[in-house]
Amino acid sequence: MKTLNTNPTMSAVVHDHYGPLNQLRVREIPIPTIAAGQILVRVHAASLHAGDCMCVKGSPGIVRIATGLFRPKNRVPGFDVAGVVDAVGKDVTHFQPGDQVFGTCEGACADYAVVEEDRLALKPTTLSLQEAAAVPTSGLAALHGLRDAGQLLPGQDILINGAAGGVGHFAVQIAKSYGARVTGVCSAGNADMVLGLGADQVLDYHTQDFAADGARFDVIFDNVENRDLADCRAALKERGTYIANSGTGATGLRFLVRLFKPLLLSPFIRQTLKRYVSITTRRDLECLKDLIDAGKLRPVIGNTFTLAEVPDALALIDTGHSRGKSIINLKTPGPQVE
Repeated sequence: MKTLNTNPTMSAVVHDHYGPLNQLRVREIPIPTIAAGQILVRVHAASLHAGDCMCVKGSPGIVRIATGLFRPKNRVPGFDVAGVVDAVGKDVTHFQPGDQVFGTCEGACADYAVVEEDRLALKPTTLSLQEAAAVPTSGLAALHGLRDAGQLLPGQDILINGAAGGVGHFAVQIAKSYGARVTGVCSAGNADMVLGLGADQVLDYHTQDFAADGARFDVIFDNVENRDLADCRAALKERGTYIANSGTGATGLRFLVRLFKPLLLSPFIRQTLKRYVSITTRRDLECLKDLIDAGKLRPVIGNTFTLAEVPDALALIDTGHSRGKSIINLKTPGPQVE
């Protein structure tokens, strides 16, 4: 294993307490060390999503079960990473220094990040490292939502609410790769993008109401949750499946009701109402890699930011109207290693 011998610090975006997104600052902190089954990645790019906003704000409060009750356990935001393997622990078998990789970690918005071996895969050959950083969390959320929770089949009709967003734009492409007929819900300004990704039709949420136009879907993949559950069920076939993948659109007690109502109601009706948990594995990252290299999946990068602009990137995502993925581009000269 290589050892670092100079410049033991790195630049990272840091927050010491839960609070507003603009509290984040770039600081010099120690380069992390790795355990036997871990990998040190020199970060070339990170990408952000709504979960990063929640972790910085500590809201809704339920996220603190995982991130720390009173203060964040991990002070550096960012779950999605792409870069070059810098060092490997003694038990790592699938990677070696110099490999170009992508995956998920805790603390991607830094010059270096520590990644567990099973949360990493070799970068798709057809993507740059900056493009690859856009894929892991959102791509896996789409894959797990459609393949596992939705069990989507060829020929089925699926409606994807939030089709232009980070998860939604991957879901459109994955659904088409499965042979489904895809209706995307987005703004008129994003319609051409969603159609270009393969959607069969697009509904402009400003002027069209998917719950009232009479269409019925086998699967609804809801990345926004801005409609009452009853409205979504009205657009679902009698034995259709509704997959909730947001939890946003409510706070406090209303958030808890929105979170658990589908799960409590589902056993008593013919429709299936689901939430799901998306967990990173190397096998599923490789599944995304295969789709990408086969030309069936590609990330849409809406905006690119520097490390110092992470608060701006999160603020954009927090509006709920971001297009595609927001990328943090890092230049990491870093220490020399031997």
